[in-house]
Amino acid sequence: MAQVSVQINGRKYQISCDDGQEAHLTRLGTYVDNRVKELTAAVGQIDDARLLVMVSLLVADELSDAYSELDVARSAGEGAAAKLTAEDVLSEKIENLAERIESIAETCEGA
Repeated sequence: MAQVSVQINGRKYQISCDDGQEAHLTRLGTYVDNRVKELTAAVGQIDDARLLVMVSLLVADELSDAYSELDVARSAGEGAAAKLTAEDVLSEKIENLAERIESIAETCEGA
């Protein structure tokens, strides 16, 4: 099991991940940190717990939008077989991302 250090809102967190997933987890950490920066620029610095909840809701909203787009693409009908294959891959990646975000959030809550 590998360890990755991610920095979010100026704080470093050690996160465990599967071997080979270090770069991916680092990118996710950077993405979350960027979302935190955007949020704090809009609402100011708030306590970490509330910030985590707000960023989680923003990311969940993005995930919801991605699922909606996926549903629209599935119902379009043109090139259905190719689209379904691509959508299944995208759906699996989105689910994996959601699981990783939840794992990161749980780790952050414990810190």
